[in-house]
Amino acid sequence: MTDSRHLGQLTAGEVAAVGGMDLPETAAGRLREMGFLTGASVRMVRRAPLGCPIEFEVGGARLALRQADAAQIFVQ
Repeated sequence: MTDSRHLGQLTAGEVAAVGGMDLPETAAGRLREMGFLTGASVRMVRRAPLGCPIEFEVGGARLALRQADAAQIFVQ
């Protein structure tokens, strides 16, 4: 049985591999351009005080995503 988690469930400093996305193709394509490729290592850096947005590091770059978008990116 696989552990189904999404990016928004990571804790600060935790690293995971991108497993897939359930986003519209335009949004998914843009995220892939920024490094969110299947198998890519992504680290959760921190959350904003109210929980959104969330800062992630992928491929040496830091990006902020809304909680709603992070919930549609699955990790392993």
